[in-house]
Amino acid sequence: MKQYLALCQRIVDEGVWVENERTGKRCLTVINADLNYDVANNQFPLITTRKSFWKAAIAEMLGYIRGYDNAADFRALGTKTWDMNANDNAAWLANPHRKGEDDMGRVYGVQGRSWQKPDGSTIDQLRKIIDNLSKGIDDRGEILTFYNPGEFDMGCLRPCMHTHTFSLVGDTLHLTSYQRSCDVPLGLNFNQIQVFALLALVAQITGHKPGQAYHKIVNAHIYEDQLELMRDVQLKREPFPSPQLKINPEIKSLEDLETWVTMDDFEVVGYQHHGPIKYPFSV
Repeated sequence: MKQYLALCQRIVDEGVWVENERTGKRCLTVINADLNYDVANNQFPLITTRKSFWKAAIAEMLGYIRGYDNAADFRALGTKTWDMNANDNAAWLANPHRKGEDDMGRVYGVQGRSWQKPDGSTIDQLRKIIDNLSKGIDDRGEILTFYNPGEFDMGCLRPCMHTHTFSLVGDTLHLTSYQRSCDVPLGLNFNQIQVFALLALVAQITGHKPGQAYHKIVNAHIYEDQLELMRDVQLKREPFPSPQLKINPEIKSLEDLETWVTMDDFEVVGYQHHGPIKYPFSV
């Protein structure tokens, strides 16, 4: 919580106003932020200065792992995070690649599980990573990336959290995640939950101890219609101690994650929090 609140305060104190063409709003912006999460000691980075709906964040990540491209599939897992981008994004609604209601196109998990090659075949990036790590192999290229400029026009949204690099040192697995753009009041809590949970899950199914998760953000911002709530409400609240994330130990493979795992297989213990804050969301 201290590093999250420090970033929020830094944006309030040092941020520069930047016009955002996609949303038509101004963003108070800083460049370069580095966060890290102690997965080894299960210090779950869940926001405590407002109520956080952590299950939706893990459900979204599980959808990425499964390579989903439809908002309805994400809803079935327990998250509505893709509803607006799939169905209320004017540019996407007019895009000839859109297949119909709830279609997201070739975004995030689609790229991670079926990156298209020129010959029409696909690359399953995640499967390669899991196979290597399960054998104790780190070729310094255990990289999962969703950032495919050649197919930006085939999806409803460019990826924000775009690349995850796994590093195996002895029997300890670390993760470095890269994010080009971050809506700090709303998106960051989702993002840090997902970075933490991704490392914890991959370590568990590949038979390694989780270590540290490093989260690098290029453009960190607060939208103009979020600033008052952040400055005058959330930043004035005292944080509570970090909770812990419990994951069903029966999750032992990528196939488990692809088939039977639900949000019932995750539990947060010791979560104390202040009341919710309804920040505006920008499509």
